[in-house]
Amino acid sequence: MSQIPRALGKQRHLRRGSKKTGTIRFELARVKSNSWLGRNYQFIQFAYLFIGLCGRILFFNADRLVLGSWLVFTIVASIAVGYFYGGKSWCQYFCPMAPVQTVFSEPRGLLGSKAHTSNSRITQSMCRTVTPEGKEQSACVACQSPCFDIDSERTYWDGISSSQESLTRYGYLGLMVGFFVYYYLYAGNWGYYFSGVWSNEPNQIASLMKPGLYLFGQPVGIPKLFAVPLVLGAFTLTGILLGRWLTTRAMTHQLQRNPKIGTDLVQHRFFVLTTFVAFNFFFWFAGRPLLRLTPLWAEILFDGVIAMASTLWARQSWVRNPALYSREKLAGRLSKQLEKLKLNTSRFLEGRHLADLSTDEVYVLAKVLPDFTREKQRQAYKGVVREALTEGYVNTANSLKMLDRLRKELDIPDSEHNLILEELVIGDPDLLDPYLPRHLENQIRLNAYQVALERQLYLQKNQPTLDPVDRTSKEEANLRSLSADYAITPGEEERINCDLHDSP
Repeated sequence: MSQIPRALGKQRHLRRGSKKTGTIRFELARVKSNSWLGRNYQFIQFAYLFIGLCGRILFFNADRLVLGSWLVFTIVASIAVGYFYGGKSWCQYFCPMAPVQTVFSEPRGLLGSKAHTSNSRITQSMCRTVTPEGKEQSACVACQSPCFDIDSERTYWDGISSSQESLTRYGYLGLMVGFFVYYYLYAGNWGYYFSGVWSNEPNQIASLMKPGLYLFGQPVGIPKLFAVPLVLGAFTLTGILLGRWLTTRAMTHQLQRNPKIGTDLVQHRFFVLTTFVAFNFFFWFAGRPLLRLTPLWAEILFDGVIAMASTLWARQSWVRNPALYSREKLAGRLSKQLEKLKLNTSRFLEGRHLADLSTDEVYVLAKVLPDFTREKQRQAYKGVVREALTEGYVNTANSLKMLDRLRKELDIPDSEHNLILEELVIGDPDLLDPYLPRHLENQIRLNAYQVALERQLYLQKNQPTLDPVDRTSKEEANLRSLSADYAITPGEEERINCDLHDSP
């Protein structure tokens, strides 16, 4: 629903003027990373989820009008956000299910694709569109960086030490436990929940001011209207405080035993445990009233599948760490450079493609290829450095340290790295421009615009002959609309036009 304004071409554009040329431009509105919303969106999403779960217990199961109103409000809100901001701004900054997706999907799903090693320009669930020719084309406008939909694991490692990230994960576990436990606290036993009666109470609205808790065989005089947020809030706060306290204790203990173990790895493993517990706890309760109506073997089979899937995911995620991710990412870049050099790799791959190789296999292949000469090694490394600088993965200050492992694999000395860096900066001085955004999402946005621009120019060149004045006016309008949709600045447009002009 949030993409309806984009599909209709009715999105808010900001007016931009150039003091040098005096021209007026319009570009698609996006949420700024340093704005209040850009800094606090996780609190908004979690609050929306909290209110929704309180409403589920208090109102939504009882009154179809209330439920319908809530759903209509959410739909209208998503359409409104789709108008005011481009890209997947609803999903990235407002959607109450985003915390759930974060907990259950990062660092990556059990069967999820690996965006950081993929050769595809369109990865995972990133924004895309389909051209009239039937080809997928990126529609990314860099509405958030790092973007979960482009590379979920990169987003995970970039934010793992954030206080908001721990609030989301530990708070979600506490909130979910509180949601199910409340039914026990309300009735004084589990029969009320497992019977499914709670989902069909005709007088639920009328019970809002009646006692909302039943403890030790006695009703507690707190109205249900207030007891629900109090219980869910207490469990949420307990989850956050307990999770952070346990993490801090574990970090202190681990660092005393082995200082080489980074705090990010300890935090990561606590997040893995949190997701494992949350996943199994959720599916133990969710749908249980319906499962109890099935044969016992079906209930056991369901529980077995959940336990097996979560265990496989935990085992896969437990061994992940930032260094391994970085090594795989550099191996993926090296693989791309080997393909560009068109080296004879067929006799070493036994029918496989470069994209099918593991991280270690890529490095081994680079060492054994007979035609991978010293000059080609340097050329491949230069390509990796250029790509890493362009995407903001490294900068000129930390590139020596960040690419140390790759240099050792390719036998590139530090002095050679500095020479390559100088060559790249001389060839493209913009690499040193501190005002240019350097991140993967921005590069994807620019590449998507360039591809769309090339297609637009090709169509204009081959369209039927029109009146010269009408044709020029139509072409200019189409190009203005295209640059506005991708939020292209005058400087970006000039650089891309120069690249198109210089290309053969």
